[in-house]
Amino acid sequence: MPISPNFTSVLSKDWEINFTQCTPNGYLKYTDMCNLLQLTAAAHSEVGGISFTDMQEFDQAWVLSRMRVEVTALPKWQDVVTVKTWINSLENSRSVRALEMYVNGKKIIGSETFWAVFNTKARRPEGLALPFEHFELFPDKRATIDGFSKISVNPEKESVFEKTVYLSDLDIVNHANNVKYLEWCLDHVDSNKILNQEIDSFEMNFMKELSLKDNVVIHESETAANTTFSITKDDKTCFALQLNWKK
Repeated sequence: MPISPNFTSVLSKDWEINFTQCTPNGYLKYTDMCNLLQLTAAAHSEVGGISFTDMQEFDQAWVLSRMRVEVTALPKWQDVVTVKTWINSLENSRSVRALEMYVNGKKIIGSETFWAVFNTKARRPEGLALPFEHFELFPDKRATIDGFSKISVNPEKESVFEKTVYLSDLDIVNHANNVKYLEWCLDHVDSNKILNQEIDSFEMNFMKELSLKDNVVIHESETAANTTFSITKDDKTCFALQLNWKK
């Protein structure tokens, strides 16, 4: 699609929280929060002419490599949230995008995301084939207090679950969607910690894609300050998640 006449380098989009997106206490699930952030990023790429449809002309797609989310509060059922997004950096095959979520003008969530251009046929990164110079970049306008960090996976981690990747886990890029990794891990967290909103921030590293019928193992290690999950296939780490708990 051509660049929209309504294109701006900072996009704001409203979403109403529906009941399917909520936990039993009526607050937004962390997974659905990530979905809303991802959908807003996709909407910005669409009006900017670098959407999935545009990129598929060159067998390309954006894939998420890293994500950091800092949570002050979660919205609840029937809240209308505003998600704002802009690009910190964009060059060759990689981009850092910022996202913020607001309720009634108050910021409640900030996220920093790292994206890579991925050839969907060759299954490898490559340079973006589309023009992007019309995007104004905001390298100093950060959405999070802290930036990305390398998640340290404890070699003494405990195996907690074995999982097969099913069709319902896949997205349009034909691999396990990034939110599915988070969902698999959060299913093994004490439900009271989730329902009481004890997560202060979390960070995800995506290292290797997972495909249909892949068999994986989910591992966990805990300290007082955080819980770390990793997902391995054939003893190679494909994903890491660090949940940082409120003090």
